[in-house]
Amino acid sequence: MKDDTRQHRRPSQSSLPGKVVELGQGRRLLLPAAKGHKPRRLVIHFHGAGWVAEQAARARYKGDAAILTVDLSGASSVYRASIAAEGSTFGELVSRAEEAAGVKFGSIVLSSFSAGYGAIREILRERANWDRVHGVVLADSMHAGYGEEEQDIGPFVEFAKEAAAGRKQFVITHSEVFPGTYMSTTETAGYVLQQLGLKRRAVLEWGPLGMQQVCEVHAGGLRVLGFAGNSAPDHMDHLFALERWYGLLRLQRVRR
Repeated sequence: MKDDTRQHRRPSQSSLPGKVVELGQGRRLLLPAAKGHKPRRLVIHFHGAGWVAEQAARARYKGDAAILTVDLSGASSVYRASIAAEGSTFGELVSRAEEAAGVKFGSIVLSSFSAGYGAIREILRERANWDRVHGVVLADSMHAGYGEEEQDIGPFVEFAKEAAAGRKQFVITHSEVFPGTYMSTTETAGYVLQQLGLKRRAVLEWGPLGMQQVCEVHAGGLRVLGFAGNSAPDHMDHLFALERWYGLLRLQRVRR
């Protein structure tokens, strides 16, 4: 579908200062430019042009974050498999980033767009990973098979419970795109809220990039925001608005 109602503004790509470390297989690490500066936070983003996440995280966290982007070809199953593969598990990715940065990160933020949720879901399946993950952003990025809700959405439900209790930070955004053969981001977000006994509040507000927000839930560290639109540009808005979603995370200060 095409849409010419909303503006769909797009940021311009710019060259960011810093050291780039290519980790292979669609993985790229951007370290701060300041010589001798040790970043205290690691942002890992799955799916979509890496420069978008790099610019968004740099704008939000300045030079205090290393940014690891993972962009693979394929559906969520490709990202799920990548996290299970030898040499690219969550722990191994973090270790390689820490080795390159010369520091042990005090806080980790995970974000994904579209199919990238497959990687984050597998990371959250392992409760041992939760101690290091302080915030998660799913930017129009959570699907499931009909009838497979518990298996496909269960890890997100559990993390949402921790966020609602104020122990984690979790931002979920969704459009009105309906794939038809599997659950949309609207439906999966609704399932998470149902499990937590929460209901959406209808709103009518402008969002980033000319997006139109239509609903919201705010409970503790959990934010769920719904936006109008079922076209491809409406979907892409959620990727390009990453800076705003990062800004909704209320993360603890990290000591050097």
